[in-house]
Amino acid sequence: MQVLTSLIISSIAGLSTVLGSIVIFLKFKSNNINKFIVFCLSFSLSIMIGISITDLIPNASYSIITNYNLTKGILICLLPFLCGIILISYLTNKIDKYKYTSNDLYKLGILSMITLMLHNLPEGIATFMSSYNNINLGIKLSVAIMLHNIPEGISIAVPIYYATNNRLLAIKKAFISGLAEPLGAILAFIFLHNYINDSLINIVLILVAGIMITLSINEILPQALKYKENKYIYLGLLIGAIIIIINHTL
Repeated sequence: MQVLTSLIISSIAGLSTVLGSIVIFLKFKSNNINKFIVFCLSFSLSIMIGISITDLIPNASYSIITNYNLTKGILICLLPFLCGIILISYLTNKIDKYKYTSNDLYKLGILSMITLMLHNLPEGIATFMSSYNNINLGIKLSVAIMLHNIPEGISIAVPIYYATNNRLLAIKKAFISGLAEPLGAILAFIFLHNYINDSLINIVLILVAGIMITLSINEILPQALKYKENKYIYLGLLIGAIIIIINHTL
């Protein structure tokens, strides 16, 4: 029963990405569509960088450096971060080779989906393991994850929908990304229960931080700037920062 409860908690947290995709059902006048896209892109950028620099990197780095000496700890932190930068650059080049990715928005949505799947996998492991040991702690962690998974769903669904005009496809991609969280929970229970430790999870989270920061700076920001709607870039960044603050407060 405890295993099932832990899996349900992890699934709810992960699949909250689908809630973010609901924004594609909002109706806009044609002259406001670009403003909405720019807002969502900059909002996603703010969430991804905010999570990385206020949560993933400091918490994971502190834990690793505490477990190792300072020099070794810093090297252990730098290596996965650099690997994250290399990995997202490699994925970008690979995706560029497919003919349907000539649309920059579609490519951005796919990259966001892959990145957030990698992000959600260790989160699913962490949520499941926390819930398995302490249900109250698992629920608190699940709520925190939901708060940033909802805007992550926006970052996937909005570019894909406005690139393809296909709502079902956009929701499907957000769903697939969120599915990585319960998948992580299942893997943790079946295969990794005896092998997972804090150091491994923290290394993966730093890898994801490198991916998210690189994706935000190299792909999302240039795409948002193309529309020349700077006011909505600032607004998206501001709202994203507020969400990050609320997340940490709770």
